[in-house]
This record gives sequence, structure tokens and C-alpha cells, in this order.
Amino acid sequence: MEREANQLTTMSPCLVLVTGLPGTGKSTVAEAVADRLRAPVLAHDWAMSGLRPFPAVQLALDHMEPSGHRVVGWAILGALARAQLRQRRSVVLDGVARLPEVEACQETARSEGARLVVIATRCSDVSVHRSRLESRQRGIPNWYELDWDQVQRSIMSWEEPTGADLQIDTVSDWPANASLLEALFD
Repeated sequence: MEREANQLTTMSPCLVLVTGLPGTGKSTVAEAVADRLRAPVLAHDWAMSGLRPFPAVQLALDHMEPSGHRVVGWAILGALARAQLRQRRSVVLDGVARLPEVEACQETARSEGARLVVIATRCSDVSVHRSRLESRQRGIPNWYELDWDQVQRSIMSWEEPTGADLQIDTVSDWPANASLLEALFD
């Protein structure tokens, strides 16, 4: 185990982006990767929850185009990720990333001399996806849980990132998906 820890710290840092629709298991995958790399997870919902108690900030975000909630949240995550990478530490980002966010991660990794790994999650069984979303209680302070109607609207405009290093269908059993993650970081 000590040899593995030494090996991980001497390698170039890794910027891991875990993306997918809400309720597809992004956070579970992100936490597993973070444990493997001994890296922090920076999650979009957690970052944005810190801004919710400020009505003036919320009003400004509501009036931005594109969605201020999306772009500001990803800007915060990008800055925090860059700070970790500059310290030669790997970092895992967790959120619904679309093409602009994936491209920003590519640029961050390139400019900081880090390896970028993109993992896309999906849940191919709609009833399982809906059940997971409706039963989750993440307990993020100042944050809300999405309902299925909101996720369905996201599905209409969602484009899974092309060129992901790994696509995980979370309907598969966890040991099979954990093996895929292990192989990705060997």
C-alpha cells in the first residue's frame, strides 16, 4: 500500500471530470475515483450551495446568459481545480458538464501539465434512474433536490461528451463498474 501511495504522488497530477445527468451516479463514481487517487472531490452543487444564501447573487445568476448558475459554478470549480493541480495534487470534478466545461477542463489540464480523464455516467434503465433520483437525499446545505420533471427537461438537451475515457452505465452492478475504474487508473 505504501508503494502504491508513493507511486501516486510521484506521477503527474490528474484532473478527473465525472459528468452525466442528475441521478446517474456521478457522485458515487467521483468519490470512488477520489479514494483511489487520494484526491478531493469538488462538486458543482456543493460549490453553488455556498452562494444560495445571498439573494443579490442569486438574482444576478438568474439574469445571466448562458445560465449563471452553470457558468459561475464551473468557473469556481475550475479555479479550485487549478489551485490543486499547481500543488501537483490530483482533483476530481463532479457535475453536469457540457462541451464548454469539458473544453475548459482540457485547457486547465494542458496548461497545468496534468492528465485529463473524462468519465461519463448514464443510467440506461429509466425506471431505475427515476427511482434513484426521487429517493436521494444528499443533505447539501442551502441546496435543493431536483424532481423527475426537471431531469426530463435536462434529458431533452443533454449531449453525452464525445471522447470520454470511460462511459459507465450505473445499472451495471457496482463491482463491475469499480473494476472499470481500477483499470482506468492502473
